[in-house]
Amino acid sequence: MRIPHWLRIALSWLLYSGSACALEIGDAAPKIGKLIPDQANRMQDLDEILRTGHTLVYFYPKADTPGCTKQGCSVRDNTDRLAAAGVQVIGVSADTVQAQAAFADKFSFAFALLADREKAVISAFGVPTAPVLGLPARQAFLFSDGKLMWMNKAVSPSEMVDEVLAALAEKN
Repeated sequence: MRIPHWLRIALSWLLYSGSACALEIGDAAPKIGKLIPDQANRMQDLDEILRTGHTLVYFYPKADTPGCTKQGCSVRDNTDRLAAAGVQVIGVSADTVQAQAAFADKFSFAFALLADREKAVISAFGVPTAPVLGLPARQAFLFSDGKLMWMNKAVSPSEMVDEVLAALAEKN
């Protein structure tokens, strides 16, 4: 069943606390100021990654859950399309490195999944979190040379890649 975009936004407001996304189109990428481990426990400098090229940073609540799996598999299945458009992909959740590694291995994800346990990235992007479990909302941000060019605060797991590619096509 496809959930209408307006309902996803309404649900995100009801289910998640914290500040709404403070980022606006054209803003510089938020500064993280620290390295964050990925699923292989390699320390990633998101500040550096976002400076050049096209980078999709997407947030998901929890590794290996149905919606998050659908979203990750959509990225995996569209790797060629994203690469042809020059898009690097970074997934972010508050999961452990071990959970991210198991998730990436189980579904053959070849892109970075950051284990943002301290919520440094989640906070810097203004992504709301669920009150009890602290799980981040499902949101996506596309940067071009360090500037935000597209975002969706209630992104659909199955439509995210098409939306990103459409945003890039519209820019060109």
